[in-house]
Amino acid sequence: MKSKVTAPSQAEAEKQVAEFIAKFDSKVGKLVRECRARLRKRLPTAIEIVYDNYNFLVFGFCSTDRPSDCIVSLTANAKGTGLSFYYGATLPDPHKVLQGSGSQNRFVRLPSAATLAEPAIAALIGAAIAQAKNPLPKTGKGHTIIKSISKKQRPRRAASA
Repeated sequence: MKSKVTAPSQAEAEKQVAEFIAKFDSKVGKLVRECRARLRKRLPTAIEIVYDNYNFLVFGFCSTDRPSDCIVSLTANAKGTGLSFYYGATLPDPHKVLQGSGSQNRFVRLPSAATLAEPAIAALIGAAIAQAKNPLPKTGKGHTIIKSISKKQRPRRAASA
């Protein structure tokens, strides 16, 4: 069962995000923080919609407060992080780095935050921004919305061997 939550302030939203990330082991948590910071820098006017759902912690970077206007999402689970392209099936991918075979979504794994700066990944992000149905605002600063928190979640830390 999901409970719908909207943080009353950006300070409270950031506090909740820190709590979500703290559920992960330190290596994954650090990677999530680093990737999120790089994406915020690349998409400073995006509205960040956060879902702490059953399978993943998701940060959707959107041009509006509607999830369907998501450009890219940072995803995290106990195994690591990924970058999901909401409309990835329509993106040009000459380097064949996108994974997935669904009718809409594609993704890449992020072994490090530096992966976001690799030319093929940076080009995909640029293409996703360019094809957005509703473009990102040219000015202003984005904000964070905590959209939902699932009461039941898969473990956020890898099982010990």
